[in-house]
Amino acid sequence: MVEMIATRDAYGNALTELGTAHQDVVVLDADLSGSTKTGKFAKKFPERFFNMGISEQDLVGTAVGLAISGKVPFASTFAVFESGRAWEQIRQSVCYPFSNVKLVASHGGITVGEDGASHQSVEDIALMRVLPNMTVIIPADAEEMRQVINVVYDYRGPVYVRAGRNKTPVIYGKDYQFKIGKAVVHHIGKDVNIIAAGIMVYFSLQAAEEMKKEGIDAGVINMSTIKPIDKEAILKAAEASRAIITAEEHSVIGGLGSAVAEALVENLPVPMMRVGIQDRFGTSGKPEELLKYFCLTAEDIKKAAMEVIKRK
Repeated sequence: MVEMIATRDAYGNALTELGTAHQDVVVLDADLSGSTKTGKFAKKFPERFFNMGISEQDLVGTAVGLAISGKVPFASTFAVFESGRAWEQIRQSVCYPFSNVKLVASHGGITVGEDGASHQSVEDIALMRVLPNMTVIIPADAEEMRQVINVVYDYRGPVYVRAGRNKTPVIYGKDYQFKIGKAVVHHIGKDVNIIAAGIMVYFSLQAAEEMKKEGIDAGVINMSTIKPIDKEAILKAAEASRAIITAEEHSVIGGLGSAVAEALVENLPVPMMRVGIQDRFGTSGKPEELLKYFCLTAEDIKKAAMEVIKRK
């Protein structure tokens, strides 16, 4: 049976472990610590936790001040608020001066569920990816999230990490090793290759297994670092199959699909299709229903792969 853990839970646990090992770790939240899971850190290290209230601009500004004073701040709220309300502060105070601030945004994508379109961030990756100096990461599962938090602590500079609300399958074991800017190649296929991020990695692996039953060699690549993106992995996949699919729980505009398309069009143009939110806002519903509604299932990935193969 597949183990199910939300990446936001993994974040809360990783923060607590990090805080135990490093006294310079501080955590900030915008009155959502129960949802972002930073409350776990707050309970163990109350003197190093700062609840900024519903004031995302202050959240980011204060995190910058703490970074300047030598701390390593992790600032969290919902993705729609962190990337949207505080965008100017992130641009001017985090990215422009290359501040050592770690932004970990929970409740990314449409699997936020019943909270609806106002809380379903489907454009946060585009907003963060466009900023110079920003590193953008979407962990595929709980283990990758745990490792990401430890790696970004050691990395000096701005980082945006997206976490999810829903429990999702655990893909990786303790032997897995995350590296910023390095894709995880599960398999390079000769017929088509699927480049995915976040929860879509698991669905892509399912889709590849279904295609294998039909004699189709489909590869899967976990592109958890959206920026800097692993161009080498993209081009190797494109050269091997001459057909590429991207899969993301985000708008097809500005996110993983756009990043992969940019790499291909400048180096090795091949037929490509983007599975993701098709230029629209989210809507209220149960996460499983929304994944079907927005065509973000393993079946939808397989369908797109079959179509792009015909275009070779």
